[in-house]
Amino acid sequence: MKVALDVSAVPPKIAGVGRYVAELARRLPERGVVTTLVTRRGDASRWREISPRATVAGLVPNARAARLAYEAWVVGMSGAARRADLWHGPHYTMPHRGSTPTVVTIHDLTFFTNPEWHERSKVAFFRRAIAYSAQHARVLMTISDFSARLLDEIVPVHAPVVVTPLGVDLQKFQPEGRDDASLLGALQLSLEFPFIFFVGTFEPRKGLDVLLTAFEEIARHDNEVELWLAGQAGWGVGPLETQLAAHPFRERIRRLGFVDEALLPALFRHARAVAYPSRGEGFGLPVIEAMACGASVVTTEGTVMAEIAGEGARLVPVGDVAALTASLVEALDASESDRASWALRARSRAEHFTWEACVDQHLVAYERALDVS
Repeated sequence: MKVALDVSAVPPKIAGVGRYVAELARRLPERGVVTTLVTRRGDASRWREISPRATVAGLVPNARAARLAYEAWVVGMSGAARRADLWHGPHYTMPHRGSTPTVVTIHDLTFFTNPEWHERSKVAFFRRAIAYSAQHARVLMTISDFSARLLDEIVPVHAPVVVTPLGVDLQKFQPEGRDDASLLGALQLSLEFPFIFFVGTFEPRKGLDVLLTAFEEIARHDNEVELWLAGQAGWGVGPLETQLAAHPFRERIRRLGFVDEALLPALFRHARAVAYPSRGEGFGLPVIEAMACGASVVTTEGTVMAEIAGEGARLVPVGDVAALTASLVEALDASESDRASWALRARSRAEHFTWEACVDQHLVAYERALDVS
C-alpha cells in the first residue's frame, strides 16, 4: 500500500495534533506502508529525521493562505498524490482536485459546538472543511468515540467512520525515570516544593482561568505549593495574561513555555497533581500521557477526557472552581499509599491506549477506503 500523508500543517514545535501526525509518519513505514510525507517547502530535512524510512516531498508553500489554497486546488494533482494509492489528510482537510482516494481525520467538532473557543476565521474555514471532507472522503477517522458521536449529530450524512484513538509511548511515559533530576536541573527546575502541573496551548478552552482561580485558593492555605504551566501561547490570551499579572501568588507560578517531549515524563512523574481543566478537546493527549506516568490527574467530566480517563483520574464539572480546588487539594494531601493506588489505576487505564493500536486502526481505515466492492 502506498500512502501520501499530508504533514504540512505541523508547526516546528510539535505538540497535540502534531504529535499524532509525527507518530503516524514514523510508524507507518515500520508497518510496511510505502509512505510519502508531503511537507512544506524547506521543511523536508526535519521530516527525514522524524521518519527516515519515508519519502519526503517538499511541495507546500509556507504562508498559511497559500498553503491552504495549494492543498485545495493543486496538491491533489501532484505526482506525490497520483503515485499514491491513498491520500491521508490528518487535520480535517483534503484536496478538492484529484482522483486519489482520500481519508481524513476529524479531531473534534468544537468549531460547530463551541465557536467561541476559536478564532473567527478558523471557525468559518474548518466548518467548510469538515463538511466538504464528510461528503468527499472515502473514509473519515475520528480520534475518539466522543467525536464520532458528535459527528453523527452535526453532520448526519457523511462517509463511513473508523474510530482511531490516539496512543501513548508506554516506554517513554512510565512511572519510573532515572535521569529526572538532571533533566529538570538543566532547566533550573527544583523539586524543593510540591507543584501542580499543566501542559497545553494557552487558549480560552483550556480552562486556565479556572485553574488560576483555584490555585489562588489553594496557595492561600498552602505556603509551599507552586503552579507550573507549560505550553505555547495560542490565541485569545489577553485576559489570561491580565489574570496572571494580577494573581496574588504570581511569584509561585512558573511559566515553562514550550516543553520538549523528552522532558514531559519527568514533569508528570514529579507533579503532586496534573491539572487539565479543559472545556473540550478531541482527545486530550496530556491526560493519558500523565496517567501513563502514574500522575494524579484532575480533568473535566462530561468531556472526551472523562471518557478516555475512565477511573484513572479525578473528574470535576467544567468551569467549577470549587470542585477543581477540592480535587487538587485531595491530590496534594493524599497519603503515599493513596498516591500509589491512584498511580496503579492510572497506569492500568493508560495501557489501553498505544500508538501501535492507533496505527492498527489506521490500516483498517485505509483498507476500507481502498475497498471499492
